Amino acid sequence: MKTAKFSRLGFILAAVGSAVGLGNIWKFPYVTGEYGGGAFVLIYLITALFIGVFVLISELLIGKLGQSDAVSMFENLATKYKKIWKFAGFVVIVPLLILSYYSVIIGWILHYITISFEKLPSTVHESKATFMALLQTDYQTQLFYHTIVFVLVTAIILKGVKNGIEKINKILMPLLGIMLGILFIYSINVDAFSDAVTFMFNPDFSKLTSTAVIVAIGQAFYTLSLGMGIIITYAASLPKQSNIVRSSLIISIIDTIVALVAGLIIFTLLFDKGAESTKGPGLVFISLPSVFYEFGKAGEFLSILFFVAIAFAGITSAISMMEPAVLYLIQRFNMTRKKAAIICSIFFYVLGIITLFSNITDFAPALKVGSKTFFDWVDFVCSTILVPFGGILVVIFVGYFMDKQKIRKELTPLMGKTFLSIWFFMIRYVIPFALIAVILNETGLFKF
Repeated sequence: MKTAKFSRLGFILAAVGSAVGLGNIWKFPYVTGEYGGGAFVLIYLITALFIGVFVLISELLIGKLGQSDAVSMFENLATKYKKIWKFAGFVVIVPLLILSYYSVIIGWILHYITISFEKLPSTVHESKATFMALLQTDYQTQLFYHTIVFVLVTAIILKGVKNGIEKINKILMPLLGIMLGILFIYSINVDAFSDAVTFMFNPDFSKLTSTAVIVAIGQAFYTLSLGMGIIITYAASLPKQSNIVRSSLIISIIDTIVALVAGLIIFTLLFDKGAESTKGPGLVFISLPSVFYEFGKAGEFLSILFFVAIAFAGITSAISMMEPAVLYLIQRFNMTRKKAAIICSIFFYVLGIITLFSNITDFAPALKVGSKTFFDWVDFVCSTILVPFGGILVVIFVGYFMDKQKIRKELTPLMGKTFLSIWFFMIRYVIPFALIAVILNETGLFKF
């Protein structure tokens, strides 16, 4: 079945929309703070270029040459073991699993937009109490917003590549850029901005550890939406004459700029009020709301702008998480887009309800395995194991099991023979081991 095509701008915005998500805005500042500031940022930039971009080129290559769903592309492009390699395409289930709890988190963000309009918590203690009440007891509010996200994402996917995914990204991504721009301009005029710049761009290599390098590799990988079949699926809808090397660089550069700008904004606000950078959701839902409160009326405006911006980032990422599985059902089972979208959306919606209730105090014991809730397990297995494993499959497939002549024909005019040789060396001999190190480190099987 023939797939609809993005425009060139539409593809870039859709891919950037997929890449720019909560990982840029809450994970990047947190890990930067934990692993030494400027030294970590430098390593992150290097790994984004030599690992992130190289894997991104690999995924774009599969999509452009394969022109189908992810499962079919692995099967059709493999020079041998076709029936085995098609199973690599089932990485499309991973973003759908992630979407189950990602939708719940976007729901929290939507709720905090309303809180920003009403009354921000005045202290970190009050802020923590507000968030924990939402997380552990208020399942009605969470369910309401999770349902809103479910309806929004499904409605956009039903419209298809051109009228749904491309159109919404052409609206939301420029708005996201404008909002971050306003927040950044405000941050420049805050006294602590210079402290934030020094912290992020003045490397202190005494704080840099081997663990920090591995975390930087993982962050560069996660933030570009690699290893999940998303970029492969989007690339199947690339215009015929697209330059995938240039596209990968543009996507990586924009994604990195967003992460750096978000980091500068957040650290400026935190440093100005003497607040601490806490981990993951704690940074966005506990540390920052009380900081916004301290800025008075300006803080209310900044809070609304901030949460709307990350809601936009979350929604564009959520759309990209659903499309790979939808396209698989359309291509392999000849389903209509409507039927495929409804099946996938009901799957993530129901699973999202389970993840949601696994945090509710009254239901948590029944939805807990070992020390982790169901929510935590889905996040851990997907983010820590399945996503980097998907990346390993991609680079091994491109490096060893695709037609080398086709690859050279596609890439030599775009990067030249020397850079092509470097790219081949990296994806065959370096990146697989780097991603294995990420899995070992993140799972705790081996700490670097």
